[in-house]
Parts: sequence; structure tokens; C-alpha cells
Amino acid sequence: MTSPYFNKLGSAVTRNGRQTALRTKLCNKQRNVDVEVKVEEEEASVSQPQSLPVRSVTGYHPELHPHTAEQLKTETDTLPLSTNSRRRRQIKLEYDNDEDVSPVKMEHWEPLDWRKQLGYIREMRSSHDAPVDKMGAGKCYDKEAPAHVRRFQVLVSLMLSSQTRDQVTAAAMQKLRAHGCTVENILATDDETLGKLIYPVGFWKTKVKYLKRTSCMLQQEFGGDIPSSVKELVRLPGVGPKMAHLAMDIAWDQVSGIGVDTHVHRISNRLGWVRKATKSPEETRRELEAWLPRELWSEINWLLVGFGQQVCLPVNPLCSLCLNQHSCPSAHKNSPSKKLKAKSPNMLPTLKVKTEPGLTRPVKAESAKQKSPSPTCLRGRLKSKVTC
Repeated sequence: MTSPYFNKLGSAVTRNGRQTALRTKLCNKQRNVDVEVKVEEEEASVSQPQSLPVRSVTGYHPELHPHTAEQLKTETDTLPLSTNSRRRRQIKLEYDNDEDVSPVKMEHWEPLDWRKQLGYIREMRSSHDAPVDKMGAGKCYDKEAPAHVRRFQVLVSLMLSSQTRDQVTAAAMQKLRAHGCTVENILATDDETLGKLIYPVGFWKTKVKYLKRTSCMLQQEFGGDIPSSVKELVRLPGVGPKMAHLAMDIAWDQVSGIGVDTHVHRISNRLGWVRKATKSPEETRRELEAWLPRELWSEINWLLVGFGQQVCLPVNPLCSLCLNQHSCPSAHKNSPSKKLKAKSPNMLPTLKVKTEPGLTRPVKAESAKQKSPSPTCLRGRLKSKVTC
């Protein structure tokens, strides 16, 4: 093979034919050397992947560009070694904890006709005459006391209200306020006197211990005031999530969650405001907070507690007076009419006994039966006859 470039270059430099032929021969030799070097480089690049170790990348093809093959080899060298001949790349699972992975969004759910039901409850509660309206935790503190004392009295009233009617709680708080319902006075009062002041609230002996221990913690850790967070409030003895959320709302004017007591728990299940039936107030709170708008969290406790005290009673609710009786799935199911048992004496069949023509009077089956004399009576009669 001859190249026009090399022939032209040789003829341009030399003048006689002899030198031109020599130059052409040298150029051909140089060209052959370059071609051989190029062929060797190509063969080396093609044969390079064959010299890879056994732990090569799966799916490697020798036809790849030498730079690509070199890059793949570098990647395989950086991978960690394994005891097996084949190595697999670790797959990130969906449930692995990773900040880059966004959490799965749950489908939004809300009860059917809950806005209509809530409007009816507001209408039934418009008179504000339930016990919670006059004697609830938001009405038992001294409005003229300092701010930290008012907050402490709110917390004490919430602690006493557990499993206790509002009327009993209000009476106990009235006696405590007359005695001096402050952290210092509670700590200075002996257990016997404190028990007489809060009696007859439910579990009053246990609550005496809770009041003493809570007052001690407030004095040592919070300077006599109550904490301003739910996390710190639930650390106090005798304070649960419901009391903590209500204390944040009433004492600190901050909505941190829904205060769910027995009334809210019962009515939410009856109205179908939970996706599935819940067994505890804490489960009900999570269900309600999942769909109920946050601007209603503070109002819902006050509404449902008063509604449960007047209409949706725990036993024999007044469904016939409720405006939600046509939309409530539990209407007229929790207040059945009392039925007499079949084996009751009052359910015995009655007999009609004729007294006068055209007149009858009912007589029970037992009275219609003729009582046969007992054997002892017969013996007595026989003995009397013999003696005579």
C-alpha cells in the first residue's frame, strides 16, 4: 500500500530519483511500524477484559470500548469482597429507615355526614346548660389568683375529675380553694386533711398521693408552675394524655391535641367517627386527629362531653330526642326497651273465669289450680277424727 501523502512529501524534498526512492522506502517502513503498533494496541485492548479476575461485573461484553472496560474494572475493584464467588448489589427495601425515602401517604378518610352531625350537636348544645359548662375544669379555678396558681388549679381539677362527676369535682375544688390550692399549701397539708378536702372524688386515696408527688415535682423542677408541653405534663404522677391536652388548651391556650374522655370515646364510636371500633380513649384520639380539622380540636371535647351528659347517655341514651337519630348508625340500638323474660312469673297465661253472664275476670293460672292437701294435713285430720 502507498499513501499519496508520503509520495508527495518525498518528491517535494528530493530532486533526483534515487533519493526519492530511498525516502519512499523509509516512509513505507515507518508506516508499517505504525500499523503494527496500532494493531498491537488494539489486540491488547481487546484481550484486556479476558485478564480480569473471577469477580467481574455480571453482563460484561468484550466488544465494549477499552475505556468503558477499564471503568467497569475500577468499579468492581471498589466493591466489597464476599465469601461467595458471585456478589450482589444491596437493594434498599421500602421499609428501611432513610431520610431520602418519603413516607407512604395514607388515603384521607372522613366519616359520612360528619359536618351535618356536628352542626346538630352544636344546635343541641346551644343552651350551654350541661354540667361541664358550669362545673368543668375551665370553671373551677380562681380567676383572681396569679397566673401560675390558676394554671396549677386547672391541673388539680383535671386530676380530680378522673372517673368523677363534674358536680363532685367542683365541690372538692371549692373546698381546696378555701383551704388554699397552691403548690406550697398542698405540700404543707398532711394526707389525712387533704383526703377529707377532696372526698368523695373517685379513688381519693390514690389522688392524695398523686397531688403530693406532683406538687413536689412542680416545686423542684418547674418553679411552682406547671409545664408548658405535653411531654413534660405526662411525666407528672396521675396525669395522662387527656389531661395533658386539656391543660395545654385551658391553662396555656395552646391546642396540642384532642382531649378524649369516656364521653368523647363513646360518642365517636356511636356516630361512626372512627374508621373501626376503638377500645381505648387513646386510640380514639389518634383516629379523630387523623381526619378532624385542627381548628375543631379545642371545641370537640366541650361539645361531646356536654352532649354525652344530656342526650347521648352511657346507658339508655335519649335517641328519640337527638337530631342525629336518622344519620347515626347506632341510633335506637343502645337504648332497647326492657323486655320481660319468658320464664318470668308475670308472663304466665291467664284464664277467663265467668262470674256473671257477659262478665269475665282474668285469673292467673296458679290461682285457678286447686291445691291438693299435703300428707301431713291428712294425717292430722285422721288423728282428730280418732280422738273424737
